[in-house]
Amino acid sequence: MNAVLGKPWVRRAVVALLVLVALAPVFGWASGAVGYAEPLENAAEETGAADAAASTVPALFPDYSVPGLGSSLGTLVSAVVGTALTLAVGVGAGRLLER
Repeated sequence: MNAVLGKPWVRRAVVALLVLVALAPVFGWASGAVGYAEPLENAAEETGAADAAASTVPALFPDYSVPGLGSSLGTLVSAVVGTALTLAVGVGAGRLLER
């Protein structure tokens, strides 16, 4: 693991991910300030599909937040967990493909 983190491009990538995770609450606040809504949600509302939607699996982080935490802290925790899971899946897939 130390050999992988010793590569300059890996360090730059990790720093970039950490910066984006740290900025996640700012992005969340900004999207609320401008009234941003997910395009798929907009399309579902316009076609009436949103009325017929039924949740089949409860969301781990509904609306990119953590229930019980404030919006900024919830967004930050959601970003950390999401980034870690995505990175773990990517590294795992890369190692499987490497073999």
